[in-house]
This record gives sequence, C-alpha cells and structure tokens, in this order.
Amino acid sequence: MTAAAPELTLRHPIERFTLDNGLRVVLAPDRSVPVVAVSVYYDVGMRNEPEGRTGFAHLFEHLMFQGSANVAKMEHARLVQAAGGTFNGSTHQDYTNYFEALPSEALERALFLEADRMAAPAITEENLRNQIDVVKEEIRVNVLNRPYGAFPWLQLPQVAFETFANTHDGYGSFVDLESSTVDDATDFFSRYYAPGNAVLCIGGDLDVAETEKLVRRWFGPVPARHVPPLPHTGEPSPTTVRTAVVEDALAPAPALAIGWRVPDPVGDFDSYLGTVLLAELLSEGDASRLERRLIHDDRIAIAQSSYVGLFGDPFDVRDATLLTTQVHHPAAVPADRVMAAVHEEIGRIAQDGVDPAELSRVQARIEAQLLQQADSVLGRTLAFAAAELVHGRAELAGELAARLAAVSPEAVRTAARGLDPGTAAVLELRPAGGAR
Repeated sequence: MTAAAPELTLRHPIERFTLDNGLRVVLAPDRSVPVVAVSVYYDVGMRNEPEGRTGFAHLFEHLMFQGSANVAKMEHARLVQAAGGTFNGSTHQDYTNYFEALPSEALERALFLEADRMAAPAITEENLRNQIDVVKEEIRVNVLNRPYGAFPWLQLPQVAFETFANTHDGYGSFVDLESSTVDDATDFFSRYYAPGNAVLCIGGDLDVAETEKLVRRWFGPVPARHVPPLPHTGEPSPTTVRTAVVEDALAPAPALAIGWRVPDPVGDFDSYLGTVLLAELLSEGDASRLERRLIHDDRIAIAQSSYVGLFGDPFDVRDATLLTTQVHHPAAVPADRVMAAVHEEIGRIAQDGVDPAELSRVQARIEAQLLQQADSVLGRTLAFAAAELVHGRAELAGELAARLAAVSPEAVRTAARGLDPGTAAVLELRPAGGAR
C-alpha cells in the first residue's frame, strides 16, 4: 500500500507569488485543454460573523453578485456566459469563494470581473434589501418548509459546541438579516474582503509569465487594507454527553444525529485522516459497517450516513469540527436502540481493529473520488485554492489521495477509540405529535 501511494500524487506544477497589497496568488498551469478556472477564496465564513449578524457571510456572498464599480448589475453573469463560461460562489464555515470556468481566451475577462468586485462591490440600500429577501426565501425553501431542513447541520452544533462562532445559525435569523444595514455591509467588506485576506488561484491553459502580468494589471491597483487575525474557533474537548430533542412538523419519520469532536484538521492532520477514513468505513456503500448493521441486519433504520465537517467536505475546515453519524429510523424503533447499535459498531472497530482488505476498499473509493474531482480544471483549481487558504499549501490537494492510501489500520482503530460514547453530542428529531 505504501509503495503505491506516490503514484497517487498529482504532480501538477504550482507557481505562487504575492502582490504588494497582500493578495496571495497560486497558478496551476495545465495546457492539455483550452480551459481556465479562476477562483478567489476570502478568509471569512460563517464562523467570522459577529453576534447579532448571523447569516451575514452568506448574505454578503449574494451582494458580491450585484455589480461593482465598473460592472452593472447582472453584467458579471452575462459576460461570463457570453464567453461560454460558468460561475458561482459559496459560503462555508471558514471561507467564502467565487469562481469561473471559461475558455482560456477569456481569462482576462474573468480577472477583470473578480478584481472589480474585490475593489468595489455595489453595496447599496436597494441591493441589500433585495438580497435579504432572496436569502430569506432561500431559508424558507431549504430549511423552514423542508423536512429535516435544519437537521442536523444547523441544530447539532448548538448541542456539540459552546462558543458563538461554532453554535450559531450560519444561514441567519430573519431578525438579524432584516436589521442589517448598508453600514454593516460596508464594514464587513472593509474588514474581511481585503486583498491580503484572500487567495487567487488560477488553473488550466495558461502561460505563467503572461498570467502574472494580467494578475498584476487588474489586482495590483486594489488598495491594501488591514487583515484581521484568524478567529479562534477551537474549543476544549467535551467531557460529558450532551443531548437535545427537536420536533419537526414536516418530518415523516424520526431521526438521530450523533456528533463527536475529532482531531484538529490542520494541526493534527495525520490523526485527522484516520477519522476521515473511519467515517467512510462506517457508512459508505452497501458493505459499510452501519449500512450492514442498521439497515440489512437489524433493520432498525431507513437511511444512514457518516461524514466529517459541517458540509461533508473534510478538507475545507479548521478546528473545531465533528464526525457526525446521521440515522433516519422508523417511529416504532426507539432512538436509544439505534444509538446503542451505532456505539457498538464503533466499539468493535476500537476493540478489534480493521481488516486491511476492508480498509483498502474504503481507501480505493475515496482516492478515486479525489482523482475524479481533479480531472476537471475547475475541480482541481478549487481544491488547490482551499488547500492554500486552510493549510497554507496548495500542493496538499494533490497529495491527499496518496496520504489517505498511507493511513494504517491502526490509525483508523485509534480514530474509533476517540469516538467515546461518553463525550458524544446527541440530537434526537421527532415528528411533531409523533411517537415518544
């Protein structure tokens, strides 16, 4: 297994430089297809939001698409699509990103668009009110009017953690959103959208020297500003079980979420990789431990999944985070029975370890997923950008498959021992008016 690991390393060349205004730039040339991807990752996410402004990171992501100093509203979308490209953005716990994939001849267009909104997005009362309404509707559709809409991603952190950064609703409350002002948005932009608080990553069909000139032309004039310190989001490890019960009027069946604190994804990366593979081993595929036990053998569950990180991507998050096991089960099955079975299966791994053949199957699956993601210029560029921002090394994205292949059965066993039933956060969801 170790001998094969180097073959899994993606050896794409990486070039980097930093502008005088602090913007970190990563270039990943690949001349095999005439496509480029441009991504800007700002080091601000849901965990940066101040009290009273929940949901602001996501709201500001919406504002960044409402035009800028030299780009009219909706013009960003029109210019990218007219070039045959696609675009989007997303808000995460620890960062917000914006990206385009276009034919390589349109590279300068994408750089101009991103630089223009980095310098001066159109923060107006009209745009702010409009986007508050858009976000509120998104919350209605995705959370309030959907079964399990807040389960467990908005509800379990309130049980598992203690600090505002880790427990608050990153989608935002209507009260906080509606009370937001243009001054709030301007301050948020000034504080977190400084060039020195961002990583620009460009991948694909590019000439390094020419691309550097274009980056300096468009991003160099963006004024430097103070860069805020990284928020401290780590917390002491829990020493007791924490529990909560929520009701869902739309849910057709009960559900259970169990969360355990895991090793620091950055500071203790090797241990963390064992946890990532443990989550895969527990729940991915028909042969996984919990799929066999809960659904096929005991028949006490309708569906199950285990994952690391709030959004299921284990490689784009800082400390503190969770391994979460989520189980939907029939009303006739008590939640305690489901929880006992989950703890028992994890306990078996902690006690008996993992067969190397079983681990190899799991490793092969996640390695294939990472390599498939890297096939596309956009997927590879986004992975490089996240690794540069979170870990300080874009190259790590190309090493992940090999690093996972080198994880030993003992490391996975150690990870299972860290999932102590006595320190779990447990969230029980019950259909409103359903069985108790």
